[in-house]
Amino acid sequence: MKMKAMCIAAVLAAVSVALVAVPAWTQSSAPPLKIGWLAALTGPNSTPGIGQDRGIRYAADQINKAGGVMGRKIEIVSRDTQGDPTKAVNAALEMINNDKVEFTIGPTNSGECLATQPVIARYKVPSFPIGVVDSLIDTVKFPYSFRVSNNNTQWQESVLNYALKVLKAKKIGIIGDTTGYGTMSVNLSEQLLKAQGGVSITYKGEVEANQTDVMADLRKAQSSGAEVMVVWTDSAGLNSRLMNARAELNWNVPFVGHPVLGAGAVKPLLAKPENWKNVFNVGYRPMSFDDNGKLPEKSQKFVETVSSAGVKLDDTMLWWVGLGVDTIQLIKDTVEAAKSSKADDVKRMLEAGKTFNGVYCTSCAYSPTNHNGYPTDDVVMNRADSFRAGAYAIAPGYGK
Repeated sequence: MKMKAMCIAAVLAAVSVALVAVPAWTQSSAPPLKIGWLAALTGPNSTPGIGQDRGIRYAADQINKAGGVMGRKIEIVSRDTQGDPTKAVNAALEMINNDKVEFTIGPTNSGECLATQPVIARYKVPSFPIGVVDSLIDTVKFPYSFRVSNNNTQWQESVLNYALKVLKAKKIGIIGDTTGYGTMSVNLSEQLLKAQGGVSITYKGEVEANQTDVMADLRKAQSSGAEVMVVWTDSAGLNSRLMNARAELNWNVPFVGHPVLGAGAVKPLLAKPENWKNVFNVGYRPMSFDDNGKLPEKSQKFVETVSSAGVKLDDTMLWWVGLGVDTIQLIKDTVEAAKSSKADDVKRMLEAGKTFNGVYCTSCAYSPTNHNGYPTDDVVMNRADSFRAGAYAIAPGYGK
């Protein structure tokens, strides 16, 4: 009897050790995988965040319906930052300290990201900022941050190459909003253009995103003789007001710049549909129509799938929705490959160099020295007035 009791005790001890060794999130009572989502969902700079929010929630819902991430359901912990860096920092701290998120996505504009990145990095939380400013991704300062979208240099190069090489402009006007991102982008365009040689910057200006009257600003740009206006703002309202003012001045100068120049939210704000003509916005090859008006097969299937699930595309951009989906899917794939959601395991797995094939980022890959994943060749210019189901035609003459 004594021997039998000892055997039973040994078995119970072994079972106890085994239960302790099994991660809690592989058991039936697995806690959710909490992902913090910092987004400007209201305010003048909310247009991108609204589209990305649709993709993030769609992807999380689909993954949860399929059983989650290694048995864990995704829980999106969202805060509306309203485009305010201070609110974004407070929201990030609340998510990390109170909600115990294991990942963060966003914020949705660079001014907020510049404020939140050092805070998130201090807590060693894997993050996926959506801002495009180059300095947001730094493998030394922010070793747990990875970018699914492109960086600002890729946008700038695409915009300025189009203005100079396709439109053959020699006199350039630059205008942006007064956010951290707008100011930085206007200054970067000025810096890059000055390095070109043979080009003159005839006008440089910044306006508040909610400024209702921009006529005086455009009159100055027109008087300067600008042959192309480079525009840097993610405010649909401001972009539409700039286009409306251009039309009132009977000034058919091309607008070339930020993706939101072509956002679906711009269309209903235009005084006339034709005010959208001669406007070229940054876009992406996987999300663009070919000469026959067709999307790549993968993107077309994506449009059909998300549309049938009730995701609206007529007032946003397809790539914003795709970016949201890709970011959630990348987190899922990484956690499953690492068999862990711990920061160091996630970082090591992402830096292993495996290519992620998403719908928007069709070939993202990272390394220990590069946490920018978007391929430069896929950044193109689109024709804003070709907007349909969130997508666009590639701008005429692009790449020639």
